[in-house]
Amino acid sequence: MKFLFIGDIVGSSGRRALREYLPKLKRKYNPTVTIINGENAAGGRGITEKIYKELMDTGADLITMGNHTWDKKEIFDFIDSAQHLIRPANFPADTPGQGASLLNINNIEVAVINVQGRTFMPALDCPFRKVDELVRHYSEVTPYIFVDFHAEATSEKQAMGWYLDGKVTAVVGTHTHVQTSDNRILQEGTAYITDVGMTGPYDGILGMEREAVLKRFLTGLPVRFEVMSGREQLNGVCVTVDKASGMATNIERIQINEDKPLFE
Repeated sequence: MKFLFIGDIVGSSGRRALREYLPKLKRKYNPTVTIINGENAAGGRGITEKIYKELMDTGADLITMGNHTWDKKEIFDFIDSAQHLIRPANFPADTPGQGASLLNINNIEVAVINVQGRTFMPALDCPFRKVDELVRHYSEVTPYIFVDFHAEATSEKQAMGWYLDGKVTAVVGTHTHVQTSDNRILQEGTAYITDVGMTGPYDGILGMEREAVLKRFLTGLPVRFEVMSGREQLNGVCVTVDKASGMATNIERIQINEDKPLFE
């Protein structure tokens, strides 16, 4: 059994890379479940209903979100009916949408949870207490629980990994857009990586045009960020799972760009 997770899709560049590479990755890894983080899919901030459907048609089983969930106002019109879209579960209780989902794929039930960190991020409910609640609930029906922890601080992400070690199949970090090389199986069997990385522009700064970002750093003035055009990349992970225990046996980083082409 395998989970394929593709890191933050950034703008049309990220969607193109996904359309090109996801079918090839599915042939290579034959994943049971494919999850995509789509919180930057619409122009680098948020998601629209059209893009949600596009990502699903590309081959996702579920789309996770993050701190840019609400950046496209039309999300309020469709999020409650979007059965394959989840936003951070530790938003306040009356927030639209859902923070976790139980998927049934080939008669296998899989739980996916999305939570957001609080360090250097907007104030939300405690992600540790919220994930505790959800893990207790889903562990009664499935041993396969996958967590997308959308957070800024490496320390908070590592803390979540160790906190959930042995309780969930995998904890993968999103949000910072740069893939880390610390993929590992923790001591009690949970797959972990601090950040999966992003899918989109290869030559930008976190996916944005370099000139605008550099101007912001050099002048301190407000600058409008736009998604970079040009070469593209895809980043993700493939987690292999022991079907009996629900614990991970391997987590492989996926990095595709012109310098690291995909070999099927």
